[in-house]
Amino acid sequence: MPSLKSLFGAGHQSNPTASGAAAADSPPLDPILISTRNIDKSYPVGNGQVFVLRRVTIDVKAGEFVSIMGPSGAGKSTLLSVIGMLDSAWTGEFWFVGHPVHTYSVKERVALNKQYIGFVFQQYHLIDDLTVAENLDIPLSYRNVKKSEREAMVADTLDRFNIVGKKDLYPRQLSGGQQQLVAVARAVIASPKLILADEPTGNLHSSQGAEIMELFTKLNQQGTTIIQVTHSETNAGYGNRIINLKDGWIV
Repeated sequence: MPSLKSLFGAGHQSNPTASGAAAADSPPLDPILISTRNIDKSYPVGNGQVFVLRRVTIDVKAGEFVSIMGPSGAGKSTLLSVIGMLDSAWTGEFWFVGHPVHTYSVKERVALNKQYIGFVFQQYHLIDDLTVAENLDIPLSYRNVKKSEREAMVADTLDRFNIVGKKDLYPRQLSGGQQQLVAVARAVIASPKLILADEPTGNLHSSQGAEIMELFTKLNQQGTTIIQVTHSETNAGYGNRIINLKDGWIV
């Protein structure tokens, strides 16, 4: 992987603080990017139901770097899926960039997702049969960007992330760290307001993981809001706030 200094300059690390979700009866105004009120999600089991999220109420300001932590099964990835509008089977209220998501259809939520959010997953989720450059093009094609503009944006991103030499390679020809670097580049190529990262360093060794986390820090310093799910206290230390979940509740 290229050095982060060559990509964005020297890194910086912030100290996390405990989260306190503020209660409110109406959606807050900017600079709040995300506001949820009493989000519940459950699955039917027999004659009852099992809750995976309970009355989750959070506010995330534009420009924050938030870590969601908790034991396995606490609801961390589920909450990230709700925020990313990948999961629509929940109750409660959710505002995103001022939009009342809880009143929107699935089609309208997908449109918001494509316009504002970039995703980074533990398993990379690169498309095996596409080259690095073609993988970077995917989120731009979803936003109906003209082909000539897409080509220019892909070329700029390849250069920005120091991966021009990898543009014609396929994911299987890259190391794990290189694949995750491409995944981050794909997430930010369309300049999203929000990056959602689910255990982004889970499959990387420690030095590769540190490179990815420093990259997130630089992106955040440039104005991108980041929410990551992590089990790592070290990774959480790169952000400025922690939301702790246990059994679906904020604690």
